[in-house]
Amino acid sequence: MAPQEQRATLASFSLVLVLMGSYYILRPLRDAMASDWTDAEVSWLWTFTFFFSAVAVSLYGAAVSRLRVVRLVPAVYSFFALSFVLFYLGSQFFTDRTLLDKSFYVWVSVFSLFHISVFWSFMADVFNQGQAKRLFGFIGAGASVGALGGPALATALAGTGSTDALLLVASCMILVTLPLIAWVQRLKTSELANTGVHAGKSDFEYIGGNPLSGFSEFLKSPYLLGIGLFIFLYTSIGSFVYFELKNLMAEYSRAERTQIWAGVDLVVNTLTLLVATFATGRIASRLGLPFTLASVPVVIGFGLILLMFLPMLSIVLAIQVVRRAGNYAISRPGREMLFTAVDRETRFKAKPVIDIVIYRGGDMLNAWAFTGLTQGLGLGLAAVAGTGAVIAMLWAITGIALGRGFQKRELAQQQAAAAGDEAQSSA
Repeated sequence: MAPQEQRATLASFSLVLVLMGSYYILRPLRDAMASDWTDAEVSWLWTFTFFFSAVAVSLYGAAVSRLRVVRLVPAVYSFFALSFVLFYLGSQFFTDRTLLDKSFYVWVSVFSLFHISVFWSFMADVFNQGQAKRLFGFIGAGASVGALGGPALATALAGTGSTDALLLVASCMILVTLPLIAWVQRLKTSELANTGVHAGKSDFEYIGGNPLSGFSEFLKSPYLLGIGLFIFLYTSIGSFVYFELKNLMAEYSRAERTQIWAGVDLVVNTLTLLVATFATGRIASRLGLPFTLASVPVVIGFGLILLMFLPMLSIVLAIQVVRRAGNYAISRPGREMLFTAVDRETRFKAKPVIDIVIYRGGDMLNAWAFTGLTQGLGLGLAAVAGTGAVIAMLWAITGIALGRGFQKRELAQQQAAAAGDEAQSSA
């Protein structure tokens, strides 16, 4: 890190730390509300989240290609900060909070899509490509620190019983980003001397724009369909575990639930940081991608089998921790490696379909599947856990197949490159 880059890098690190901290204060508060509602009610909320997310991300993808990022970013964050203040005021004035709480539940889910995407949009507008390659890894570590601090603060504040105050705390944290954004923007010209750097439309292809534009690329590729199936099976397990936790925590107060969910976030983010730092690279390089992609599903499968015989809250919490930490530290990096085996155009067209339509759509469909099993067929925790164990095994098999497919593609690319080099040298 060059001396002229230090302050801008540290300011950006602080910016993403505050952002992630604010989100992880809101997340356990959102999840604590779900235990007050039936499975069908939460399934409807996940359905609304799917449609709102698809529309909102498409609108943002269009806006970011037309407006200057330096103006768009503070406007988006100010809007979200104001919205959470309004939710707090509503919680103080409305006696029946059912509609308000359900609206908040969906709104935080939409916020979760934006707070980091908007941040990286801003980073692309500040740093040049060479600096991005060297500095973005360190800056991104600020998100991990914020993901630890947010749940810790939520746990402490929820212990006082005043969970509504978390809305104001999160709003204040989001507002803190505004002077940080202004500071980073000044450093862009004064110390980084990147006056010619401006984020363009191509910098934000990963945000998605219109996710429907990539469907043809997705549907005609068995390899990409396999990645989509892998994500869908992951959301199946996630939906089942989430709903079981929601139901098992119904007897706790909302403050107690907020503490439990915040504690889960704290443990998950701590494990993610440790595993990603010390184990993920070794697992992928030494044991291969098939093992990497199948390892978490196999562990989850055995956990669900155990849950069949010991239907306890502590076991469901442990499965949730392993599932999320394993995804962030192992499965997600492995999944991103799979996209390196396709060309850039296919990757950018198909990735939004998988990240938005398949992921959010999987949440929605699996929520209704769980509701059908419990409220429709009347299955209990043991039977649902058994169903989940079968899904986890299918998830593991899909991971192995994808890993082997990646290895074949990688070998073919290496052979093609070697043949090209040989032809060039002989010429």
